[in-house]
This record gives sequence, structure tokens and C-alpha cells, in this order.
Amino acid sequence: MSVVRLRSECVTCLLGKYMNRFLAERPGESEKKKLEYMQRVLREFAEASASEGGPVISRNIKRIQKEMFGFSEDYTKEKLYYNQLMLGREDELNQKVERAADPLKLAVQYAMTGNYIDFGALGNSVNEEKLNELIEAAGEIDIDEIEYSGLRADLERGRKLVYLTDNCGEIVMDKVLIRCMRRLFPELEIVVIVRGTKVLNDVTMEDALQTGLSDLVRVIGNGDSGVAGTCLAELSAQARAEFDAADLIIAKGMGNYETLRKCGANVYYLFLCKCQMFAEQFKVKPLTGMLINDKNLEE
Repeated sequence: MSVVRLRSECVTCLLGKYMNRFLAERPGESEKKKLEYMQRVLREFAEASASEGGPVISRNIKRIQKEMFGFSEDYTKEKLYYNQLMLGREDELNQKVERAADPLKLAVQYAMTGNYIDFGALGNSVNEEKLNELIEAAGEIDIDEIEYSGLRADLERGRKLVYLTDNCGEIVMDKVLIRCMRRLFPELEIVVIVRGTKVLNDVTMEDALQTGLSDLVRVIGNGDSGVAGTCLAELSAQARAEFDAADLIIAKGMGNYETLRKCGANVYYLFLCKCQMFAEQFKVKPLTGMLINDKNLEE
């Protein structure tokens, strides 16, 4: 039986975002064009596979928006700003990790915190003040000890880790965690996979170069699917080979969780709960940090 990754709550949320709000911002469009757009969007939902998840539907609808209205989101300025902002704090975070009683745990907590910089999920509510507040409180994030012990054990015995990135700015926190893992587990090969094409404010090779991540570890793109997540069937041959050869995978962000959940690989999902559906699903408050292994997820 195939895995169900698309939930009814996601459909309701995406319909509001891509139908009601999108059209409300275009009052001058003709009724004929708006109706055609609505019909195409509804067809995407009607024909969607329940195993694909919301990010795949979002990608498909964004293609329709670009084709019909010439609309595409551009987060170039935001990406540059948050990458530079977090680069300015990188040394500070590295020093705090090195001095910590449990360096790996604090590095994981910082990496979780960086997942806040998500314009796709949080929109314009993302701000520097809230980010700083989360960073200062990162060490207080309650991490499931069973999951954390499993991650540490897998890092100690693993030969190859694939690290799936998510957002701009957050990539610097990923860099802090990767540097920590390289120091603690020097025999572990680490390969980072970024988006192969622009998607929202997600990390691409350009961000890896800008933040110096590519100087620290090998970085590759995942292909040209345009999904804000990781669809195994749409990965480039190189990215899929790296994924399949990994002993463990760290997957950042809700999009990677939505598209990979119950994929059967040894995936550790690392993210903040940024929507009410996830908060209710995991019985936590919004913006709670999550570390979950795929094998421990319920169907």
C-alpha cells in the first residue's frame, strides 16, 4: 500500500493560498481568465497522488501561475540579507557550540532554529527580532532523547551522511552543525544536497557558495524538479545515487518531511513546526523544534 503524504488540511490551506488569496491580489483580471485558472488549480488537486504531498502540488500550481500570469516569486533580496545576517553570527555560534557540554546537541538545536527563516510557510511574518529571540533560546529546545541517542549512534557508526538543506540563512546554522559533526566524527563522509533550481527562499548552489558551505564540504544540486522538498523519483541521477548510498540522512524543513515521510531510508527530520496541522499532529506548540527518525513515524 502506498504512503499517504497529502492531508485534507493541506488541501484546504493550499486552496486558500493559491485560489482565494492569489486571485484577490489580481482584481483586474478578466472573469474568463480567473475561471480558467481556478479550473486548472482544482484539476491539480483532483488528479494529485496522495503519496506526493503538498510541495508537489505547490510546484505544479506555481507553473500555472507563471504560464497564465507571468507571476513567479523572487526572494533574491531576502536570501542575500539572511545569508549575510547569519554569516555575521557564525563565529559566535561556532564558539558556543565548541564550549557546550554537549556540542552536537547545541549544534542540532541551532540548526532547528534556523528553520524559522521560511518565507514559504511564514510569509512576511519572518523577521530578525523573532529570529534572534529563537537563537537565544535555542539551547532550551527539548529534544527527544531517544531520537537524539539514535542520531548520535548512527553518526558514530555511519560511513556516509547526506544532508538535505532547506532555507537561506538557515544554511549557516547547517554549516555550524556540519562543522561540529566533522570534528566529532572525522571518518564520516558528508555530502550536502541543495535545490538544483530556484524554489522560494530555499538554498541553491549560489547560497552554498555565498556562505562558504561549499568550501567546507561537498555540495551538489538535486536536479530541476522545482519542488520545495525532496521527491526521490525526481532527483537527478547523481543526487539519487548519493541518497541511496548514505547510511543516514538529515533532512531539514517541513517540505522534506512532507515529501519523504515513510520513504524507508534512515532519515532524521529536523525542523520547526510552522503550521497548525503539524503542531496538532505532533501535539506541540507552534515553532517547536522537532527531531524525528523516519522509522519511528506512525503510518
